[in-house]
Amino acid sequence: MSTVLYDSPVFGPVHSRRLGVSLGINLMPSDGKICTFDCIYCECGRNSEHHPKHHRPTRKEVRESLRSTLVRMKSEGPEPNVLTFAGNGEPTANPEFPGIVDDVLALRDEFFPDAKVSVLSNGTRVTDPAIFRALKKLDNNIQKLDTVNPDYIRLIDNPVGHYDLDAVIKALCEFQGHVIIQTMFLTGTLDGRNMDNTTDEYVMPWIETLVKIKPSQVMIYTIDRETPVPTLCKASHQELDRIAALLRERGFNTSVSY
Repeated sequence: MSTVLYDSPVFGPVHSRRLGVSLGINLMPSDGKICTFDCIYCECGRNSEHHPKHHRPTRKEVRESLRSTLVRMKSEGPEPNVLTFAGNGEPTANPEFPGIVDDVLALRDEFFPDAKVSVLSNGTRVTDPAIFRALKKLDNNIQKLDTVNPDYIRLIDNPVGHYDLDAVIKALCEFQGHVIIQTMFLTGTLDGRNMDNTTDEYVMPWIETLVKIKPSQVMIYTIDRETPVPTLCKASHQELDRIAALLRERGFNTSVSY
């Protein structure tokens, strides 16, 4: 199994299926993974397989590395569409995340004021008031919600430590629309158990929850790279299109990445 790990604290730019030319900001170590989920489809592999020896980048290290990268991009290109907190684990788990957000926004304004600042987050930290306030400052506050079925969450997302789904949903509602929901749809099996979350059993309660959250956008996608569990499969174009049609019928701005 191949594993994708990202340089820290700045990597890319890369072409994102959902965001365009994206300069990545990885707030986890470059040699391993630290995450509050242990998703069975994660391109970075399982948490237990990639214990880092390096430290998480500090606020100062992020600021200095990002500044030097933006100086180079200003003179050599390309111009980024977005600066994205992503990488080898959950970005909001960096203890200096709120301050780093302020620095990144200031550097964006200085060098590429038309670029957006985004986060790809699994939603586990939205109940923390300091993290919540920092997330509200971002242009694209992208939060994962793969399902609202607690048993399925334990199988697909494998929360590390306590995870209160009701509290997470409540916090997502409190963004009052300043949130984008991102959901992975897949098929296949895990230890012989059917992992298909494209059926109405999973889709319809998830949509009803989205009605409460009122996100500005819903991003649905499927597996793009090799996964730690080889028996997982991509959702088909037809399955994703069906779910997208249900979302659009309910008035959601919906994007699909196949």
